Amino acid sequence: MTEYNAHFRCFRGCAGTYSIFEVLYTCPQCGGLLEVEHDIGALREGSADSWRRLFDNRVGTTEWPYGSGVWGKKEWIMPTIADDNVVSMYEGNTNLFWAERLGQQIGLSDLWVKLCGNSHTGSFKDLGMTVLVSVVKQMREEGVPVRAVACASTGDTSAALAAYAAAAGIPAVIFLPEGKVSPAQLIQPISNGAHVLALDTDFDGCMRVIREITHDGDSPDSSIYLANSMNSLRIEGQKTVGIEIVQQFDWEVPDWIIVPVGNLGNISAIYKGLKLMKDLGVVDRLPRLVAAQAAKANPFYLSYLNGFSQRVSVEAQTTLASAIQIGDPVSYEKAVQAIQETEGIVEHVEEHEMAAASAMADATGMYTCPHTGTALAALFKLLQREVVQSHERVIVVSTAHGLKFTPFKIGYHEGTLTEVESDLANPPVYLPPDAGIVRDTIQRKLA
Repeated sequence: MTEYNAHFRCFRGCAGTYSIFEVLYTCPQCGGLLEVEHDIGALREGSADSWRRLFDNRVGTTEWPYGSGVWGKKEWIMPTIADDNVVSMYEGNTNLFWAERLGQQIGLSDLWVKLCGNSHTGSFKDLGMTVLVSVVKQMREEGVPVRAVACASTGDTSAALAAYAAAAGIPAVIFLPEGKVSPAQLIQPISNGAHVLALDTDFDGCMRVIREITHDGDSPDSSIYLANSMNSLRIEGQKTVGIEIVQQFDWEVPDWIIVPVGNLGNISAIYKGLKLMKDLGVVDRLPRLVAAQAAKANPFYLSYLNGFSQRVSVEAQTTLASAIQIGDPVSYEKAVQAIQETEGIVEHVEEHEMAAASAMADATGMYTCPHTGTALAALFKLLQREVVQSHERVIVVSTAHGLKFTPFKIGYHEGTLTEVESDLANPPVYLPPDAGIVRDTIQRKLA
């Protein structure tokens, strides 16, 4: 039987490889990001057809841990983890929603929404956290002195880390920007027993603090293990989104995948999964990727405008899309590669465009978070400019469940959101218990 392996290496190409089970987040030589590199030669010993059959046969199985959308592709993700150390909630395998009615309204018949929020903690972050926490569990069993896992978060990362760490019996420490996450997101790590620290700063400030207290393995602080997306273990799980999309179309590649982005780990991960499929001959082309940002937190868009000749950082302003309110994204270099190698595009949208797109989608049966609204609004702009053609297959990645953002929904339908005109508001009608008045009201509503 072929043995598969994976290790860390420098994303910029510095010499040397490092163990997955070493406490290491950045290249020891240049300080740049690491990435997980797989043994492509060994993986190529399996034919494209054999990989497709293997992964198709594992979908929904009860054989541990292969029923997970992540661990069903274990050979491509983290092959050296012992099955007993896998910490999984059977994440992934999320459905593709055929947005038929919305597509008809905007003139796009082949529009699909990948509902990554239909996951254990309600976001795509579960996909990366199952890998990271599983690695940490194995590290602890092998004697590596990791006392706790920690992350800075705008909400979804903290929920995922807290849940998976609780399942593994590993302490979790969460850094949140005070007053900048929704109540639903705040209560998730609290409920899972994490140590939640609300800092009087924004996400970028939280990241600066956590990077100061988590260090590589030669430091006394290395016992606190960093779980943010600059840790490339997370990318390995999140890359299954791209693989899964293609698999759900019987291994046919769509024309476009549109992703809301903040710290840029998600689009980097999706590209990495797609590229691996192409390298192994499972697909013969890549879709074009679109990174969608809120105009109030748009450093990647500004960098795209200058052809990525100069990296732009901004002080992120308050945006309804709070999970992508990030002004200095960690995975910038990887995301640049993703856009350049797929002839991709970066777009940004205003608050009213985002809210209107979300409300429009909801009126056709979805229940979208503001970040999905950001991606949809970017799609509307690309259609209007005829960059996206009406006959093309488009996938919009919905990164989180709308139930996490109830204040956003209430604010829209009550008409109280700043900079947003609630043209599709649908507030309740309050009536006395009089059948005649109720009947007349219904008639007016249905006229």
